[in-house]
Amino acid sequence: MQTLIEAAQEVLAQDTALPFAAIHSVKEQHIVNVPVMKPMLICILDGYKKLGQIDPIECAPGEFVFLSNQPKIEMRNVPSAHHYFALVIEFENQDFDCLPTDFGPTAKHITGTIDTTFGNTLLQFVQWCAFAPQALWPLRRQELLLTLHHLGYTKVSQLRAAPSISHQLHALLNQNIAANISSAELAESLAMSESTLRRKLSDAGLNLQTIKENIRMGHGLGLLQSTNLPINHIAEQCGYASQSRFTDKFKQRFGLTPTELRKTRLID
Repeated sequence: MQTLIEAAQEVLAQDTALPFAAIHSVKEQHIVNVPVMKPMLICILDGYKKLGQIDPIECAPGEFVFLSNQPKIEMRNVPSAHHYFALVIEFENQDFDCLPTDFGPTAKHITGTIDTTFGNTLLQFVQWCAFAPQALWPLRRQELLLTLHHLGYTKVSQLRAAPSISHQLHALLNQNIAANISSAELAESLAMSESTLRRKLSDAGLNLQTIKENIRMGHGLGLLQSTNLPINHIAEQCGYASQSRFTDKFKQRFGLTPTELRKTRLID
């Protein structure tokens, strides 16, 4: 796992856009209500990860968990004697088109071991990201999916949720997270009336403001865990003019402040 950690650190040091993130901490992180807005592969390279309270999922170094979309989940990142280090890769729904069709119900997660084959595939993915154009990222993500399927994790094809109005809104809102896009503008982009959009959301038990908050909070959490950006800059990128307002929302959602989370990444 150390080779993969070092490769990720080398690529991340280039400070450029990448199709993966690295989550690192030296103190335990306990975060509640974490939104998983896209299928998410988490590869534990050092330390331990615990997910949920009822029937919890536990991953040790050299293991992975692949999560499907879900509104919220509780997470604990527990350092080893050195630190906690994990690679996180988000997948688009269309990435799964390369897999055989599976008509079974959507799976909440799969877990497994990072064996030599999958470990080498991950290493190539990380190293390739240093020079590859973004247009080719989906092909490499599909390679990861196909490798897992080949290794016997056939339920990986069940991690993709059925297309929904929620997916369409996420795609639009993610284009400019900080923007205050109205329901009328969203409806126009989706080629439907505002009343139709409201009805579709109501039928799905969804609320536009909640979707916006999930996206903003999830984005802020990711930036706090994987970058060293100042908190006020992260607040701005998430659409908050005030750092204090962002801090209040963050603590209400995740159970700790941005500063408290940032301190888990710092050595005393």
